[in-house]
Amino acid sequence: MEELKFTRNMAQLAVLQRIELANQFLMKIRKLFGRYLFSKIFSKYLINTIKISGKYSKLINDEYENIKRFLLDGQQILSIGGGIGGLEFYILKKFPNTKIDLIEKNYVSNKIKYGWDYKNDEAYNNLSITKEFFNLNGINSYQYNIYDFDKKNFPSKNYDLIISLYSLDYHYDFNFYSNYLNSVSKENTKIIFDTIRPDFFKNIFERLSVIKENKLTVHKSKRIKCETFKLKHE
Repeated sequence: MEELKFTRNMAQLAVLQRIELANQFLMKIRKLFGRYLFSKIFSKYLINTIKISGKYSKLINDEYENIKRFLLDGQQILSIGGGIGGLEFYILKKFPNTKIDLIEKNYVSNKIKYGWDYKNDEAYNNLSITKEFFNLNGINSYQYNIYDFDKKNFPSKNYDLIISLYSLDYHYDFNFYSNYLNSVSKENTKIIFDTIRPDFFKNIFERLSVIKENKLTVHKSKRIKCETFKLKHE
């Protein structure tokens, strides 16, 4: 496993995006002083960058191992809510001819709330830091494009694979993206995301299988792989 290089700002974003990286002391600080101070100060200055990098690298490598059977060199991949880009890094390192488009938000909420977000307002990312992360870890700029969700200038191509781990229908309602995903999917496009309602998507997709059960998460979600919208938008 190749361990990722982090600056302090990158480590902070990683903690905000994957709160399980925070140790017990940091979680006590969050509870004691509140979400605002945690988001703005403590998550940056009370962390060990090297330890966060190591824990994040292992966590993301495990995610890569879970989906690698669906990866091929030369694919066109769309990533929604990929955060700082750790999973995308491992994919591009292993498959250098693959291209990835990332759709993400470009701000950090003042008081980050974890869980379901009906309004799609919560965010914990900085797109300039994502670009810096890729550059620091040896990913060439021609291998990826980054799109700001709030600018709505989404790419309009057909993708082989769409990934959205712990984002689409885990934090944000699938309906925010359903029409767009339908329009950029081919007959055999694979869409992978986490949800607590896998049976709901049997009415939307022709084929669906569970590829991971997240028994340790708060929401007890399942990771599903879906193919072929039943109602295809032209």
